[in-house]
Amino acid sequence: MSDVKGLCEPRFEAVRAALGDLLGRDDVGASAAVYLDGEPVVDIWGGYADADRSVGWERDTLTGVNSTTKTMTALCALLLADRGELDLSAPVAAYWPEFAAAGKEKVLVRHVLSHTAGLPDLAGPTRVEELYDWEGVTAGLAAQAPAWEPGTAAGYHALTFGFLVGELVRRVTGRGLGAFFAEEVAGPLGADFHIGLAAEHDHRVAPLIPPPSLTDEYTADAPLGPDGTRRQGTGVWRSGSRTSTPRPGAVRSFPR
Repeated sequence: MSDVKGLCEPRFEAVRAALGDLLGRDDVGASAAVYLDGEPVVDIWGGYADADRSVGWERDTLTGVNSTTKTMTALCALLLADRGELDLSAPVAAYWPEFAAAGKEKVLVRHVLSHTAGLPDLAGPTRVEELYDWEGVTAGLAAQAPAWEPGTAAGYHALTFGFLVGELVRRVTGRGLGAFFAEEVAGPLGADFHIGLAAEHDHRVAPLIPPPSLTDEYTADAPLGPDGTRRQGTGVWRSGSRTSTPRPGAVRSFPR
């Protein structure tokens, strides 16, 4: 069992033990916090912040949270709605005129927030580098036709949610999503959460570590997936040969 630091009330000792057990096996570093009735009862961390296990994980270590950023992005839009600056039932084009192209004039703000806008993917960019071009991506989404009639079906807008809602925030406030979140949400709450990380915090970041390489071992009794592959754990085997495993994205990335 790995050494775990921090606060943990005795009644939650099982949480500390579970984290220590994970860190003593495959996990490199991690932290966990639990609040009960607004009070911290668990605030623990341990392990290392790098694959070489040379930098210890600290209380203020940062790591990527991936799609949790969608929640924070939506929170910004809901804050504007609460202030009366953004109407959830208004057309997106009321704030973003170019968005009315390609049959999207009836797409409502609430469609974008509920993953029913019909824009679950990008038609243009194919490389990660292109996703850092905010104006280019949002211009592409504004010109893109919806994949279904908006509001009639739901589909997870995995890659586009941050751009769509973030551009609405920018059009309403004149501030980028990261700046608005920092000034209106994270700052007032004292939350150490960032949409776009300043270089001064780079030393606090624990890079995402890809899973171990898969072997070419074929597991005959692994469950057969809908695409004909046999799966066991995180591995995917295809007739004895492994498929490639995508590497995780960087922490300092676009809002997803």
